[in-house]
Amino acid sequence: MSTIAVLGSANMDLVVRQSRLPRPGETMFGASFGTVPGGKGLNQAVAAARAGGEVAFLGAVGRDAFGAQLRERMRADGIDVSRLVDADDPTGTAHISVLDGGENAIVVVPGANEALTAFAEADRRALVGSRYLMTQFERPLPLIAEALEVARALRMVTVLTPAPVLPVDAELLDLVDILVPNALEARELSGIDDEVDATRALSRHAATVVMTRGERGALVARDGEIVTEVPARSVRPVDTTAAGDTFVGVLVARLSLGALLPDALRSATIGASIAVTREGASTSMPSWDEIEEISAAAGAAPG
Repeated sequence: MSTIAVLGSANMDLVVRQSRLPRPGETMFGASFGTVPGGKGLNQAVAAARAGGEVAFLGAVGRDAFGAQLRERMRADGIDVSRLVDADDPTGTAHISVLDGGENAIVVVPGANEALTAFAEADRRALVGSRYLMTQFERPLPLIAEALEVARALRMVTVLTPAPVLPVDAELLDLVDILVPNALEARELSGIDDEVDATRALSRHAATVVMTRGERGALVARDGEIVTEVPARSVRPVDTTAAGDTFVGVLVARLSLGALLPDALRSATIGASIAVTREGASTSMPSWDEIEEISAAAGAAPG
């Protein structure tokens, strides 16, 4: 069985590069258009696999051309797709505007990602023998909650990216070993305006909270206290799409291979910094060799 199971979304990203967002009622020209395999679940699975993790993907796609392309993308990265279900709904899509400077705006149409709302028996069996469960909020919340409960019963390490952020009960957060929100998600999830206080509050439920802050690095909290500040690596961003997913995927991959948390965080930071210098989601994600080379050049032991 794979060491890392990813329960998540698989979308085809429809990407337009443009100078700015249009005003209401305005039509404007874009600079380019492309299709890129994405979805937070697929992105994290690809990032983890390229960083050396042994990954299985639990998800759903439509019986259409996009679904076939997403399945092949994951297979090409060595990801086990035996639990990638063909649904009657069309494959999910994400409509992404990438602005000058690298920032993005995204609208997701879930499609097949919402087709299954209960954790199938075959999925339960797929988790047996795995050590990590990674999930996000681009699948139905009842499915996510059930999967976390099953993983906890199997003594797996549970990793949750609360995106897109949703209001959830504290009981769900209590099932999470590693929670990885960005600053906005930490504030909205906790109901606290200050991102540092929000991170502290969330760590009273999830065992470890890693709050990512883009170019400001990340904060790590446990038991209501900030325990580590992780500096960012300075780069010139081209496209920030999937930077957070790269961070999480690399982090879990390196932990699964025995790295200590500080080393895994360092590798995750380097991985995300590489991803933002390239266009696209899964297409931007680095290999372990690329991460290791930069880590070695900086004089740090790769995690």
